[in-house]
Amino acid sequence: MNTIGLIGGMSWESSLAYYRSINEEVSRRFGGLHSAACMLYSFDFAHISTLMHEGEWDAIAALLVHAARALEKGGAKCLLICTNTIHILADRLQAECTVHLIHIADVTGAQIVADGRKTVGLLGTRLTMEGAFYRQRQEEEFGIEVIVPGDCDREFVDRIIFDEICRELFDVSSRAAMAAIIDRLGQQGAEAVVLGCTEIPLLIRPDARKGFRLRMALFRAEFG
Repeated sequence: MNTIGLIGGMSWESSLAYYRSINEEVSRRFGGLHSAACMLYSFDFAHISTLMHEGEWDAIAALLVHAARALEKGGAKCLLICTNTIHILADRLQAECTVHLIHIADVTGAQIVADGRKTVGLLGTRLTMEGAFYRQRQEEEFGIEVIVPGDCDREFVDRIIFDEICRELFDVSSRAAMAAIIDRLGQQGAEAVVLGCTEIPLLIRPDARKGFRLRMALFRAEFG
C-alpha cells in the first residue's frame, strides 16, 4: 500500500474529516484491520489564516513546499491538501514536487460527471467561490457549469466557516440559513451542490436536503 502525504491543519477539523474518510475507504476496500498508510504535516491554522487575510500567498506557498518536501522525504507517494481553499496554490505546489498532488477539484469534477450532473452550485470560502482555481478548472476540464451564491450569501457562508464552524460552533439558525442558500442555488438551476469546504458538512450533512443531492468536496476518490 502506497503512503499518502497529507498537508493539513487548515483547519484541524478538516484534516480529521480527511483522515477518517481515507481510513474508512481503505477499510471498505480491504477489510479486516487494514488502515491507510499516511503521514500528516499539520500547520497552525491561526498563522496560515493570518497570512491568507494579509494576502501573503508567496509565504504560504513556501510553507506548503516545505511541508510537501518533508512528506516526500518521508516516503509519500502522493500528496493531498486537506482543505479546498489552499488549492489556490496547488499548481505552484505541484511544480515543486516530484510526486503527484491529487487536486480536489479534479476528484470532485470526475464524480459530478460520473453522476450525470452538468450544473452544480458551489459553497466554500469566498476565495473558493470567487476564485478561478476551482470553478474554471471544473468548467474547462469537465464541462461543468458552476453557480455560486450572490454576494451577500457568499459573505455569510465565508463568515460562518471562519467564525463558527472552524471554532466548533454549530448554530441552528446558521444551519437553516445555509439550507436556504442551498435552496436558492437550486432555484438558479443547480442540479447538485458541491460543499467546497470540508468544514461545511459538519454543519450540513450531505443527505440533509430531500430531493437535493448535496456533494461533499471530498468524494472518497483520493484512491481513484
